Amino acid sequence: MEYQVKPIGTLRVRGGDCRIELLPEYVSALTGLEGFGAVQVLWWFSACDHAVSRAVRTVNKPYRKGPDTLGVFATRSPERPNPIALSCATVMYIDSANGVIGLAYCDAFDGTPVLDLKPYPPSLDRVERPTVPAWCAHWPKNTETSGDFDWADEFNF
Repeated sequence: MEYQVKPIGTLRVRGGDCRIELLPEYVSALTGLEGFGAVQVLWWFSACDHAVSRAVRTVNKPYRKGPDTLGVFATRSPERPNPIALSCATVMYIDSANGVIGLAYCDAFDGTPVLDLKPYPPSLDRVERPTVPAWCAHWPKNTETSGDFDWADEFNF
């Protein structure tokens, strides 16, 4: 069985500006997205789309306070069988006429292919009391406070 994935647009990150620029054929898909304060952005870890990264199953101590070895499914590592990423991003504005969605932040590089967007409705996506391993229990509890957290002190890469 073969699957085909096509980008719907590109993530642009320049200075303090972060936005998604949709391909013209997907602009009409923005209809009704107004009013949502956040979106789930599915994007392609294009820098890790090669055989070596796709073969990685475990990583050595990616988090300073984490275990010595973690499976990629227990990490947000870009090295995984399918280099698909998911980020929850705050919507700053939607320019429906030009197919642009302004974001407060997204943890991807400029030029990253965007695969899909989904609205973030808390009734479907929010877990009220998530459980996490002790090594990451001190991380922020939401995206709103995540920007003030010292993430550089958490990673070994």
